[in-house]
Amino acid sequence: MIKLKIENGYYLFKLENLLKERKLSINKVLEDTNTDFKVLKRIMTGELVRIDIFVIARLCDYFNCSMKDIIEYVPNKK
Repeated sequence: MIKLKIENGYYLFKLENLLKERKLSINKVLEDTNTDFKVLKRIMTGELVRIDIFVIARLCDYFNCSMKDIIEYVPNKK
């Protein structure tokens, strides 16, 4: 899990955990979801500039999960 701090909280990028839990290779997910390698790698490492909701939806359908199982935003406690 990758934690990316931002001004008001942080993002948790959990795609790599899903792959490990389900014993899937990134190549299998690429093939099954017709997603570009660079896009998946950026989601895994948190090196995103913007989030493509269509890719996230495709991954949620594939893994039968919700968005927060792939990327989760956690605000700072006030």
